[in-house]
Amino acid sequence: MSGPGTSGGGAERDPAPAVHPDDEPDLLRDQFRQLLRYRWLIALGIALGVLGGGWLGVSGADSYTATTEITVRPLPLDSSGATSATGGTSMGSERRTALSSVVAERAADTLDSGRRPQQLAADLQVTNPPDTRMLRFSYTAHSPRAAARGANAFAAAYLGNREQDAEARAARMVDSYEKQREPLLKERDRLAEEIASSGREGALDGTLSAHSSVVSRIAELNGSISDLRAEDTTPGRVVTEAVPPDAPAGPGLPLMLGLGAAVGVGLGLLAAWVRLVFDPAVRTPGDVVRALHAPVLGTLPRGRGRRRGKRADRRARSRPLLAGGRLAEEYRSVAFRLAYDETFARRRRVLVVPPRGSIDTALAASVNLSASFAEMGKEVLLLEADLRTPSLTERLRHADGVRPGGTSRPEAGGWARAPGHGTIGWPAGHRVPIDAGESGVFDLVPGHRVSKVPRALTSSAVTQLIGHADDSDSVLLVLAPAVLSYADAIALIDRVDCVLLVCDPREVRRDDLARVRELVAGAGGCVLGALLHSEGTGGDSGRGGAPGPAAPPDRGLPARSYPAEFVREGVGLRVLDR
Repeated sequence: MSGPGTSGGGAERDPAPAVHPDDEPDLLRDQFRQLLRYRWLIALGIALGVLGGGWLGVSGADSYTATTEITVRPLPLDSSGATSATGGTSMGSERRTALSSVVAERAADTLDSGRRPQQLAADLQVTNPPDTRMLRFSYTAHSPRAAARGANAFAAAYLGNREQDAEARAARMVDSYEKQREPLLKERDRLAEEIASSGREGALDGTLSAHSSVVSRIAELNGSISDLRAEDTTPGRVVTEAVPPDAPAGPGLPLMLGLGAAVGVGLGLLAAWVRLVFDPAVRTPGDVVRALHAPVLGTLPRGRGRRRGKRADRRARSRPLLAGGRLAEEYRSVAFRLAYDETFARRRRVLVVPPRGSIDTALAASVNLSASFAEMGKEVLLLEADLRTPSLTERLRHADGVRPGGTSRPEAGGWARAPGHGTIGWPAGHRVPIDAGESGVFDLVPGHRVSKVPRALTSSAVTQLIGHADDSDSVLLVLAPAVLSYADAIALIDRVDCVLLVCDPREVRRDDLARVRELVAGAGGCVLGALLHSEGTGGDSGRGGAPGPAAPPDRGLPARSYPAEFVREGVGLRVLDR
């Protein structure tokens, strides 16, 4: 039988788990919960959206828009002077003409407001309704009367400019025809005199034919001139004249505030998503699973609050190592999951290590897991392999009632310096029996500073201690420094095999977890899982150096039935005499 989310070996744990289609809603919910971690970005987006909407609402409250509609009549002549076809007016060209500077200058002369034509044109909007020969002039101003005057002025300026242009075209064509007619009139008069003075009948016939042709051409030109002078050059007419509007043109302050808030929510979520994408930190247990390719075996409940600084570290070190209440139950749950894991069951040894940073939480986890395995009737050996800054001995001395000069003897595994201190002689076979109250007894091999840590960790004495787990009903827990800080843990993986990572998901990066997984797999081991905690997690009872009573079990937890020897009533640790 194996624990949830476990497998039989390191090679089977390494591949990333495939995402089942049924898990996609859970992933979406997890991502949405991660976005809500950046509430300040969402709040900032909403604030900016509301401010922008309020500014637009307030700035549009004193603006009024009036509209004038005109119909555009096709002109008889196009720009080249040729007669235009019926209905051949280009409304796109007419709209651009209505927005031109020429029309703006005529409107400025009419309004006489002292503003430049470009400034007046900036407040004008000309549109063409689909499938019509109509132009709609919409003018915006700070007063209703000014808006109506502006719309009417621009419409009149456009119509006047168009009529003037049509008249100018007709005048140019008439002038052109008259210039063509002048030489023909002279030729007609000359031919007429020649006919009158000619006496020969053959010559008279040729002159009469030429005279008739010139007269006919002159008649055509006179007809064209008459047609041009008779053409109607009316450019169009006003269909709807602008009147002063009764209400401002803006959508209103409430609507703009609502739109601004909606846009702000979208901007805030977008900013939170961008922040989440580029955030290298691990934020949720799902991120840990995806980066480590191993399950989360447990999550330690938070303590009374987050504390920072050296004083907070001293307070954390002074807490009792054995936990009570919900924290103790979480450690017990992790121990049971490890006990029924196939990989751990074959070797019964685990390396408890953080990825980087402080070792305090991993130290407390190793002690509590040792006590939990002792509850199960296992012969537990806890090996403190931190030979650079060993602290477990000091924690036991000050935090759990052990005092200097007690009954423990050096030769029996007491607290005096072990033989070989400062040399490569660690561990020299010294074990300290630790009484964990009702949980049972486990052995401790405390660490101390040595001059050559790599040689000490790879010595035959350490190999013999690790072989303790080969006995039936025996469990070995090894506490080592951070994997990414020192190579001490990597040096032990080939003999310990299984790794339990203790980390704070908010203080570790995804690439850190991936790097730890690669190092462990490269050294021939496997990551059993992760034990997550948060800053401030620790024992929830006791202060100073004396052990306190066990915290009452959390009433929110379901009732469990344990044998009598599994019930933990005290949370203090003490060293047994031998």
